[in-house]
Formats: sequence, C-alpha cells, structure tokens
Amino acid sequence: SLERRNFEIDVQPIMRGTVAAESVVIGNMPTIVRGYGLVVGLKGTGSRLMPAPVRASMLQEMARRGVGDANTGWGKLSPEGMLDSDDTAVVVVEGVIPPGGVKDQHFDVRVYAVPGSGTTSLEGGLLYTTDLRPGILQVGTKQANALATARGRVFINPFAEPSAEGQDSINRLTGRILDGGTILDNMPIKLRLAIRSHPRSMAIRDAINSRFPKEHGQDDDTAHGKSGDEILITVPPSYARNPDTFMELVSHTSLRPEASEQTAASVRRSLLANPGFSKAATWRFKALGPKAIPMFQDLYDYPEEGPRLASLTAGAYLDDPTVAPFLLDLAREGSQEARIVAIEMLGDMGHNPSIDIGLRPLLDDPDVDIRLVTFESLEKRQDPIVAAYDIDRKFVMNLVPSSHPMIYVAQVGTPRIVLFGQGLEVERPMTFAAWSNRLLIKSDAPGDDLEVYYREAPGIPAQVEKVSPEVHNLVSFFGHRTTVEAPAPGIGLSYGETIGAIYRMWRSGYLAMDFKAEQDRVMAAILRAQKVEETEDRPEFESDAGIIDPLGDQENEDPFATEVDRPNAGGDTVPR
Repeated sequence: SLERRNFEIDVQPIMRGTVAAESVVIGNMPTIVRGYGLVVGLKGTGSRLMPAPVRASMLQEMARRGVGDANTGWGKLSPEGMLDSDDTAVVVVEGVIPPGGVKDQHFDVRVYAVPGSGTTSLEGGLLYTTDLRPGILQVGTKQANALATARGRVFINPFAEPSAEGQDSINRLTGRILDGGTILDNMPIKLRLAIRSHPRSMAIRDAINSRFPKEHGQDDDTAHGKSGDEILITVPPSYARNPDTFMELVSHTSLRPEASEQTAASVRRSLLANPGFSKAATWRFKALGPKAIPMFQDLYDYPEEGPRLASLTAGAYLDDPTVAPFLLDLAREGSQEARIVAIEMLGDMGHNPSIDIGLRPLLDDPDVDIRLVTFESLEKRQDPIVAAYDIDRKFVMNLVPSSHPMIYVAQVGTPRIVLFGQGLEVERPMTFAAWSNRLLIKSDAPGDDLEVYYREAPGIPAQVEKVSPEVHNLVSFFGHRTTVEAPAPGIGLSYGETIGAIYRMWRSGYLAMDFKAEQDRVMAAILRAQKVEETEDRPEFESDAGIIDPLGDQENEDPFATEVDRPNAGGDTVPR
C-alpha cells in the first residue's frame, strides 16, 4: 500500500477535520543561541584577559569583518590592538529564538563578560556584530552555522551608579541589548503526518495555502514539500512577531476550506453542547476566517461564559466591528483578568475610532495594570492621544494623559520611558545629588528652572545648564547629546543612566508620581529554553516577578535579582 501509519492521533470531536487531526508540529520549540562578541567604548573598564582559544577565534573573526583594514572603515586599530585595549571587553552573548522565528525578526539578548577576565563594567559599551549559534558555546571549526547576529548598545542594570564599580556589589558585568538579536533565516517548522500519504499531504498543504496565501516578501508558499510524511511550513511576514499564534491557526485549519460556513455551524453546535470546548472553538473560529463570523455573532452576549468569551475572542481577532461594544463593556466592568484580555484584544483590532474613544477613559482607571495595558493598546493602535518622541535613537519617550501620574520604563523590546500625567514638574525647591556628585540638580524656589551640573568622568570639564522643570523636558535633556546638527542642550546619558537618574530623583521625593519598571524576561526565557534543551518539553513562558524598587533597603543589592517597591509622594506601585 502507498499509505503507512506512522503514529496514532486522538483528538476531541470538535477537532475532527482539521490539520491537527492528521499531523503534529515538529520544530515548535525555542532555540538558545550563543556566541563570543566584542564590546567597545568602555572607558577603561574592559580587559585584555581571555582564554587563548577565544582570543585566536576573535582575531580571526575581527579580520574577517575588516577590523584593521583602512578600506573597510575599521582601520584605526588592528585586531590585536583592539583586544589589548582596556576600552574593550570580550563577552558572551546569548538569546532565545522563538519557535518559527522569521528572517530579520528581532529579539532581546543577554551579554556578560567572559568569566575570568579583568573587565569591571560593561556600562556604556557597544557590542560589535556577533554571530549567534545553537548548541554549546565553543570556537573553531566545530561550530554550528550561525542562526542569528547581535549588536547594539549594552543596557546594564539601570539602577547601578555609573562609574562606581567596586564600591557596591551590583553586577555591572551583565547587561542586555533590547531587540539586539536578528534572525538570519526562517526557522524551520514541519508537520509530520500520522499516515504517510501523498494525497493526504497535498490536501493538507492546499488547505493551509488556501487559508494563508503567500504574502508580499514571502519567498515560499506557506505550506510546501513533496514528502508524503512531512510538510514544510513558512511563517508569513504578518505573523513574524506571533509564530505561536500562527501555528495554532495552522493546527486548527479546516481541511475543507470551501465549506467554511458549514464547518463554523458545526463548531458552534459542538461549543453549545459542550462549553468545555471553548478554547478549541475559539481557535477553530479564528482559523476559519471572516466567513465564520455570522455563525457566532449572536453569542457575543451569551449568558454562559465559555461560548461568550470564545465568540468575543474570535470576533476581535477577525476584526468584526460589531464586537467592539461588547469588548468595551467587558473592559470597563469585568474582572481584572477579563478587563486586561478585553483591552488587549481591542488593541489588536483594526482602525475604529469608537475603540480609541472607548479606551481613552481607562487611562484614568485606579488599577495600574489597567492603565498600562490601555496605554499599550492605544500605542499599538497609533492613537494620537499617545505622543511619542525619539530621543537620539536611544529610547522612545511617550507622554500619556492620565489623572494618575506615573513613570513606566521598559526592559523588554523597544527601550521606552512612559510618562503618565499632564503638566508634570519636578518638585521645587530641591537639591539633588547622585553618582558621587557627578550629577547635581538644584532649584532655589518653587517657580525656578532647574540648574543641572554634570561631569561625565573625572578629568572631563563639567557641563552646567538651565533646564525647564517639566519632567518630559528633563528626560529629553538627560538622553540627548548636543551636536551641531541637534544643538538643543543635553548631557547624553544612556538609556540605563537616564532611568537611573530619574529613579534616584523619585526616591528622593522630587517626582510626585508612581515609578514602575517592566520585568526583565531575557534571563528567564534563556533558563526556560535551556530546560527545554534538557527535557525536550516546551516551556510555558509564564511571566516572572517584576522589578520595582531595585535598590531595596540596601543600595548594594543586585537589582536584577531584587523585587521590592517603596512608596514616595506618588504612592505605591505593584509588579507588572
């Protein structure tokens, strides 16, 4: 026979007639990638010490990239000269490529000094382009092919005092580069058929391609391959940031795309007969596409929660405008968990002014997490009520109207400082000192501007400027570096240093608002993916504890391992 059973698949009745009833996904696990890299611009805190094999490999890699070659623009220093400089450090770079990662997709990476080196701090460093490979960290000819590269500014613990290494126990040898990793090629995902059969394989392939036709910029069909055992899957560009969602949709895709209305009616009957199938029904409705909407629209206000949430979730995903009023009601009046889910779904829907208008009042909600998820949804929807300013390509500063003043700083993805509130000013009179008096700010009277004194490093002339007291002007001043092209005053702090300066002012009581820092998920993702490598079980990627008052009661604690918060004039905040 041309058919051969490879394995058995047992699915729920509601899943019959889907891709998941005929096949399983292979390659849907995260991949840890690592490599040795070079951080430059360290102002004497680097080191020439490193294992001999690593040095030899780095010299070879630097020569390959043109370091020391005047024709490439890297000719000022030889590879040997750069490695011998105290302004550079060899580091280990590691990150996690998500399942089904797409070419040119970005991800956060972790950077740490090579163990045993004399490096004292990675503060202010820039990572040169580094190849990242799967498997154990090694050098030489046995290395695997590179799956990604990493480069960018190293973001160390933002609550550490700059240039104070050795004076506390804060770890300055570890940092992150937000969105610093770039995938070089599409990560392979396959479907393995339960029964070897070319006709079945072609039927599954055609059903997937019918639901997910090739997009602009997509080289291959979404489903392709000649084997009766396996089908290769390419994640379309529109799902580059959500490959998990895409694979769920593929698994729930109907093998009869021409009968989507009848299939949706069948899924509806199964859902109402057994509300326990609500999760599967949600994905089946989503995978069927817009033609399924009329089959579940009347469930948007269904009294039983399972069918109601399944239909609302599917309707929002399929961008049915009639779902918006029901989701807005849920966003205003549901449980906290339901409100957050509803706001997130509204954020993903297409252009609809009624959604923007309905979400805006939630920026004044008493619940801090509701305010944050509302900001994220409005920012995603490009609502003009959320202003955005690019500060020297270091970070984005968002200004958000709210009756609850708050500072929110991102530690994942796009570097971002978000200021909630209107007309926020630094409390005055004030006298503020930080970083061993290298940063001083004073104002003698409530109506005065701020006088800022900053010395970048010993031996460098101090900079003294007058700055208006609005918080957004101060944040911009901290991050901006004055140049001929951009003559506005500024002291050119890094993203991490800007956060650190704001945080210390908040702790000193000069910023009457809440302070909230997003959790750092990079190390947690690496540890979970490492567990997958060891157990071959897929991780759940639950959220980790957040970082709020990273200095705690003792300023020598490591904020990356600390989870505390402290009130000031603005009140308490909670982990996010």
